[in-house]
Amino acid sequence: MIKDSQQSDRFLISIKIMTTTNTEYKYVDLDEKNVPIITGSTMKVVELITSVKAYGWKPEELHENYPHLSMSQIHSALAYYWDNQAEIDADMEKRYQYAEKLRQEAGESPLVKRLRVRVIENQVEQLSLRR
Repeated sequence: MIKDSQQSDRFLISIKIMTTTNTEYKYVDLDEKNVPIITGSTMKVVELITSVKAYGWKPEELHENYPHLSMSQIHSALAYYWDNQAEIDADMEKRYQYAEKLRQEAGESPLVKRLRVRVIENQVEQLSLRR
């Protein structure tokens, strides 16, 4: 039989409590790193805006794709973005540059290398069939 303390240790769950600061926007808070977060979720405003920029989604489409967010949360996040556009755009650029750096450091994947070889082989084969 497992002792009570051993049993409770096995089921111990680590919970991170996020400290946030309110903003003038009803559904946008700042996390401990001053990153704007949509209140009641773990989604960053920049993540929502990335979907707007990548896919051209309107608020209704954002809601269809992120049903855990209310229309009020979405509109509040969009308003926050428009009032802080330069800062959030700079953050998106920084994130892009970081991802690009990691991609370059990782180099070409083995799959891409194999596909590149196949494309070249197919081109050579096509050229030889023409002769």
